[in-house]
Formats: sequence, structure tokens, C-alpha cells
Amino acid sequence: MDRRTFIGSVGAIAMTGGASVQPARRIYRIGILGTRATDDLVGPIPKSPSTKALLQGLRDLGYEYGEQFTTEPRGAAGQPDRFPGLAADLVRLKVDVIVAAGTGLHALKQATSTIPVVMVAATDPVGSGYIESLAHPGGNFTGFSAQALETTGKRLELLKELVPGSAPVAVVWERATLLDFQAAEAAARARGWRVLSLEIREIGEIETAFKAARTAQAGTVLVMGAFLFAYARQVVDMAARSGLPAIYGLAEYVEAGGLMSYGVDIDDLWRRAALFVDKLLKGAKPADLPVEQPTKFELVVNLKTAKTLGLRIPQSILFRADELIQ
Repeated sequence: MDRRTFIGSVGAIAMTGGASVQPARRIYRIGILGTRATDDLVGPIPKSPSTKALLQGLRDLGYEYGEQFTTEPRGAAGQPDRFPGLAADLVRLKVDVIVAAGTGLHALKQATSTIPVVMVAATDPVGSGYIESLAHPGGNFTGFSAQALETTGKRLELLKELVPGSAPVAVVWERATLLDFQAAEAAARARGWRVLSLEIREIGEIETAFKAARTAQAGTVLVMGAFLFAYARQVVDMAARSGLPAIYGLAEYVEAGGLMSYGVDIDDLWRRAALFVDKLLKGAKPADLPVEQPTKFELVVNLKTAKTLGLRIPQSILFRADELIQ
């Protein structure tokens, strides 16, 4: 080796500290599309329990926020007409994968056919055209169905067990939950029960809906709202003012003061969604990942609200409850 070459080699070693330059580690970007306000979904410790559950699931798999991944959250803040713009925004960012609640899936279906989407609680993913079948999704969607249609009949049965009689069950629903309402109609028809349809288009109509239920002498109320979830406290306040016992699909309504809920453990689904995210980031194709159905359902009863309404919860319900809020 001549002197010039030797000096050049020493200089190169000095510049690199004697070590080879390592390529920068890639940080994955995970899009989140939810019903709440974006501020509730942001950061490593979000306010949203569901988003928090997703991040916990990722941590359990060894992912550290800011080290291996970061999130790009977008929330509709209870305004479903915002979903198309929010979905388009995530697509423009070219995130690696998107995790979305059932209410935002239609907008994502319109926005992208390439970015993998993990569904959380999709009411009827096959009928809605998101996937070809549960076993073989066939496109860019995978994740979890909600079995919401199956649980609707169970909610009606719980209401009739709580308040027996011939009074109709008022069903508060919105366009995004049309399939759920149709399931409620079918379940009630099969059992010989009457249903009062109360469709709403915005949160401002919720008070009118409960007043209509009262006027029609409904005995109970079944609330099946998609965007209403962002206004849980307002909804349960209206239910309390009406004096009518109401049941919901998510436990957060009961935690906010609602009477009773029965449905999938939504936070458990968000936590388990991390398993799909992990597989997709490692190269799996969503078309090949079978859609799973929920395995954990919960019945939650707020005893304080029952006392306020002057209701005695039957022992048959208390024994089956997964959680009793005092």
C-alpha cells in the first residue's frame, strides 16, 4: 500500500469512527380513523380507551412508540360527513396501514384499494362489500367483524326481561346503522314485539327522539348510533330526562351514566387489532388474512342509574352481568 492510499484509508476510518454506517431504522406510520375528535386519538398516551388499547397491543408485541412506529390519527368528532375527507387525507400521507372503526370503513373503501385496512367491529363486512368472505377477504381489508346483527336480538331480550309487557321498544338509529335497525325489526317481529322507529340525522335530534318515545308510550329504548358514540354523555343525559330505560351497544355509554349495555368488548378488539397490524407490517397481504369474529362480549349494568329510574334489576340479569357500576 503506498503512502497516499494509507493516509486516505486512515482518514476514512477517522471520519466514520472506525465503524460502518448503519442505515436509519424505518419508523412505520399507522393511520387511525375514528369517531372521536382527533385530539382524543393523538400521541403515545391518547385519551381514547380504544386507541390506548391498540397501542398497548403493539407494545405487547415489542413495538415502541416513536422508535418502531408512530400514529397518524384522524377523528370525525361525531360528524360522519367528515369521514371521506379524513380517509383521503390518510391516503395522501401514504401511511403503512390504517386501523378504523366500522363507521369509517365505507369512506376508506372509496379512498384506497392498496393501503391495508384493519377493520374494527365491521357490522357486515361481506354485505357491505369490504371483503369477499371472512375466510378469504380478497382485497385490502381484513380485521374483525362485529357480529352486531346477532347481538341486536339479545339487547331486545334484555330490555323485555327488564321491563316486561306489551309496550313498544323505541329504536334510535341513524343511517350508518341501518343494518342494525333492520336486524332489530326482524328480531322483534320473530318474538311478537312492537318496535318504534326513531331515525336521527344529527345529535341535535336526540332530544326529539326521546320525547317521541315518551309520547308514544314506549317502555324502553334501544340506542344504536354510530356517530352518537362521540356524544355518549349527552345521549345518556337525554335518556335520563326521558325516564325511559335504555340499552346501548358499548360499555362507555354505561360508564357515562347509561343504564345497560351489551355487545362486543370494543377495547379488546382494538387491542387485538395490533396482531393484524404486526402481520401486515411484516409483509402479509390483507387478502390472505381471514377476518375474525369477536370472542369477548360484555353485559354492563349501572346500578346507580337503575336506582334513579326506580328500576329493580332482575337477579337473572345481575348474575349474568360482567360488570356492575355502583
